[in-house]
Amino acid sequence: MTRAFFALICLTFAVLAQQSQAQSLTVTTVTRPPFSYVEDAVETGFSMDLLAALAGSLNWDYSVNRVDTFADMLNAVQDGSADLAIANISITALRETQMDFSQPIFEAGLQIMVPSDAARRPSLLGALLSQELFIAIGLAFAILLGGGMLMWGFERRAQPYFDRNLNEAWFPSFWWALNLVVNGGFEERMPRTPFGRLLGVVLVVSSLFIVSVFTARITSVMTVDAITGNVNSVNDLYGKNVGTISESTAASFLNRREIEFTGYSGLNDVLDAFKAKDLDAVVFDAPILSYFTAHEGRRIATMTGGIFLRENYGIAFPTGSPLVEDVNQALLALREDGTYDEIYRKWFGSRN
Repeated sequence: MTRAFFALICLTFAVLAQQSQAQSLTVTTVTRPPFSYVEDAVETGFSMDLLAALAGSLNWDYSVNRVDTFADMLNAVQDGSADLAIANISITALRETQMDFSQPIFEAGLQIMVPSDAARRPSLLGALLSQELFIAIGLAFAILLGGGMLMWGFERRAQPYFDRNLNEAWFPSFWWALNLVVNGGFEERMPRTPFGRLLGVVLVVSSLFIVSVFTARITSVMTVDAITGNVNSVNDLYGKNVGTISESTAASFLNRREIEFTGYSGLNDVLDAFKAKDLDAVVFDAPILSYFTAHEGRRIATMTGGIFLRENYGIAFPTGSPLVEDVNQALLALREDGTYDEIYRKWFGSRN
């Protein structure tokens, strides 16, 4: 009886000692600034800071396996070679059938990134300074000057206003034609010859053409600029060279909208294509693209439109993992004690 009691005590202490030891886990991730990347040989980013906070709360000892692609990261969870995966992993219905997720750790969505010079909107000033409008103005001046000089030729002996030498007649003749078109002319300067009166009627009628040319040119320049210029929403992506990462939630969205795009194997590949000006727009996770535009791409890229297809990021686990419940409880504790908000502010500023 004594021996049995002693054995039970020893077993109890052994179990307690085992539980007190830090649990060693394998964590897989992929480089996705600002969520997960390496800086000065140190694992850093929002997700990696959150992982460190969870490890401290749950007494974990973990090692990080950084893989090349997002697919490799998820495959490591599915085949059980990793205990969990963390980065910017969207929680989707399809992925839920293949692995387990923690409660959401970040609310995100998709957004569009375009070259900085493509964010310019059509403007009235741009239309006024266009070559097409200068041509229209030149044509109008030529018609008025030509009509005025023809009137001088018909009326210089019949109408005192036109009784001038050629060197002195060009501006008064032009001014007469301009007043005729704009104001309908002046009674005391009315043409007196048959040809002069006919020409006056022609000039008045042609004024409708001159005004319409001005209006049409300004409108056409601004319309063409708006059409060929810039991507401001998802509907503007049709017919553009769009890029994203293959098999991502962004790729699924573009497929559903029947928007043609080029799929790349990784983030660096799509960003390299964008920097090489092979793409008119990139559609991907808003925080990732915003980080790029604020840092490496601040002079060449800008975000446009609002966030769409809102989604949540989570921590991925192999199906049936016993870690999920502990992680969820720890996440709730980190939110309640302010640790989560502190990490969020570090990387993204205050939340609205």
